[in-house]
Amino acid sequence: MDIWGLKIFKTVAEEGSISNAASKLNCAQSNVTARVRQLEDELGVSLFYRRHRGVELTAKGEILIGYAKNAVRLIDNAVRAVGDDDSAKGPLLIGTMESTAAVRLPSLFSEYHQVYPEVDLCIKTGTTEELVKKVLDYKLDGAFVAGPIDHSDIVQHPAFEEELVVITEQKIKSLSKLDRPTFLVFRRGCSYRGVLETWARENGVIPGNVMELGTLEGILGFVNVGMGITLFPYSIVSKLNWKNSVRTHRISKKLGHTSTVFIYRKDRIQTKALKTLIQLLKTPSCASCQYIF
Repeated sequence: MDIWGLKIFKTVAEEGSISNAASKLNCAQSNVTARVRQLEDELGVSLFYRRHRGVELTAKGEILIGYAKNAVRLIDNAVRAVGDDDSAKGPLLIGTMESTAAVRLPSLFSEYHQVYPEVDLCIKTGTTEELVKKVLDYKLDGAFVAGPIDHSDIVQHPAFEEELVVITEQKIKSLSKLDRPTFLVFRRGCSYRGVLETWARENGVIPGNVMELGTLEGILGFVNVGMGITLFPYSIVSKLNWKNSVRTHRISKKLGHTSTVFIYRKDRIQTKALKTLIQLLKTPSCASCQYIF
């Protein structure tokens, strides 16, 4: 049993098919099939049920997958630790909520890139729920999410303080005038959607419909033409030049104030690239220091 065979097995299990795994690993499908069969022969068990449209782990496969993930993670950490030196370089995969990416991170990462140009910075957006899961699954080095996060494997630092506001079209001067509005939101797992739903329950506002969109600009554009309401940090409206197009409404302090935190796994090897990002966040001279720590 070798680490490459375990990595192939892990990828097939995660992707649910031989072809998808081969594409992700950038190798021939026949090679993936052969390595899976070799591993099964070596262990003397079947690891997958072969279905018409993919594969599914057997009971023995379910047992092995946990060990395979740990083994692959340990080897990856070893490679990262041995290959790291005193210079910040190499890949750094950071997750973030779309709202944070839009208004908080451009100046921060512009400054970071100027100081550490050899770091290959990659940004992935998602909901808080999705990002926390990816950090826990070792798929992200760290992430900016809505906090606080209560998990024993997570280290978190406060990053930004946000004021949340309900956003409507300009002609809506009072939230008491709302009559079964459409909620314009991101998919479930978005923390701001959760706050909007909580605010609505507490104030007796019943949505007439819920419309999920994929971008901030799309949501705000629909709000602007009277298609519904949403809830986001006020910084979204002020920094993306929507102040003259929509109207913002303050809500209770309990719901209207939230923190964005930067999280990473407690047991993840901290490369020089990740360490320097954390240090930059804590530096008073940081371009975004009025919001950081």
